[in-house]
Amino acid sequence: MTPKPKLSIVILSHNTKELLKNCLESINKNKDEADLEVIVSDNASTDGSREVVKSQFPWVKLIENEENLGFAAGNNKARNIVSGEYVLILNSDTQIKRRVFKESLKYLANHPEAGALTCKLLLQDGKLDPDTRRSFPTPWVTFSHFLKLDLIFPKSGFFARYWYGYKSPEEIQEVDVIQGAFTLARKKVLDDIDWYDEDYFLDGEDIDLCWKIKEKGLKVIYYPKVSIVHYKKGTKLKVKSLRNIMAGVDSLEIFYKKHLWSKYPIFINLPVLLGIKVIKVLRFIKFSMLRIIRTIVIG
Repeated sequence: MTPKPKLSIVILSHNTKELLKNCLESINKNKDEADLEVIVSDNASTDGSREVVKSQFPWVKLIENEENLGFAAGNNKARNIVSGEYVLILNSDTQIKRRVFKESLKYLANHPEAGALTCKLLLQDGKLDPDTRRSFPTPWVTFSHFLKLDLIFPKSGFFARYWYGYKSPEEIQEVDVIQGAFTLARKKVLDDIDWYDEDYFLDGEDIDLCWKIKEKGLKVIYYPKVSIVHYKKGTKLKVKSLRNIMAGVDSLEIFYKKHLWSKYPIFINLPVLLGIKVIKVLRFIKFSMLRIIRTIVIG
């Protein structure tokens, strides 16, 4: 009987061939740090991503989805395939560095109270990806973020809660939300919370996942002692459909109704939902205008 790997890495793929190739190569360079398996769940790519995986990375398990299922459902396709004690949800637009697997797994193993962990995600310019650690989008947190009060007062514990601007990015800390680009958890924890909620198509599923983990009494940890490179929005470069443009706002509405509606009075809930609807209308108008302009220019 083949022994089970310690770590299962799940990578969602959709038309990011070169990024996916670089990501897999970076994993291969560091595979000595953990007994691991890699699963690529491909959402109907048409750019040759599947062919690259098959020809250049035969050690990778490939799931060939017939359509673009979105982030949540696409990753969930690996649920019945992964066999590791730990599962790492990893974006294809990332590159792994030395010690990431070793140190991240070591931290989780030594901290049973931790339900999920992310490392430091660095952008191409070496700066911290602000979405690496976030607070739950409560009315005040969301309001101050949309008004950019967190940028005006970046060190304020009152205004800058969305991106934890008031906390050092060099310290290990418990946070509300970690980014889906790098989410490490025990498989048992993911199974207990039923993995990702497939009501979310793109964006928001990581917030929901962290909420469910905390409901189990576990902590969500930002662990900056190791880092990876995140080619921000690399997985969204070719996404121009209305569904994807609206995904972030749709996800905010889904999350609020599921988890926050019952926690606030109606005089707060109604303005929040009205604000979400206004943002949707504005995004629809912008999308429509761009389509009209593009049609006129292209002819």
